[in-house]
Amino acid sequence: MNTRTTGRRPPVTSLSYPERPAGTRPGKLPAGYRHLRHRVLIGHGRTVLEAAGAAITGWQMHRAAGVLITTTADRATVGAAVECALGLGPLRVGAPCEVVWTVDTPERIGFAYGTRTGHLACGEEAFRVEMGPDKAVWFTVTAFSRPDRWFARAAGPLLPLAQRMFARRCGRVVARIAARGA
Repeated sequence: MNTRTTGRRPPVTSLSYPERPAGTRPGKLPAGYRHLRHRVLIGHGRTVLEAAGAAITGWQMHRAAGVLITTTADRATVGAAVECALGLGPLRVGAPCEVVWTVDTPERIGFAYGTRTGHLACGEEAFRVEMGPDKAVWFTVTAFSRPDRWFARAAGPLLPLAQRMFARRCGRVVARIAARGA
């Protein structure tokens, strides 16, 4: 298992962006960042919504998408520290984040994390599933970000491309997990 949960919270570092947390909630994203909105239909019905929501908030989506997760909580909870590690071996890059909002209603389940000091970028990324009146279940990734380290800025368009690819991968992973749960 790629998730490690501890009862102690690691030393808190500040979020690395000046906007108030929860800027990825539905609505207008803050100016001065690249924006990402990815939405895909993953199935229909309450069972799909609940299976996908559990996979998102329980870190299973991240693990199945190839991200190593170290967190202070078994589920996404406001204030939980999250360290995502991407890449392989010596090319693995840590991405410290903190959960800044969650939602768990009969129609929506998900969360967002904001970047902390030491992350390659600064901003927020939200993952959620929503069920409409027609029982269609949609997976959405919403993010605002910009490079925060010199080598991330030097990568130019590669960082936003990687973020879009990750959002698509998460959509495929959540659809697969939800289909098994349905």
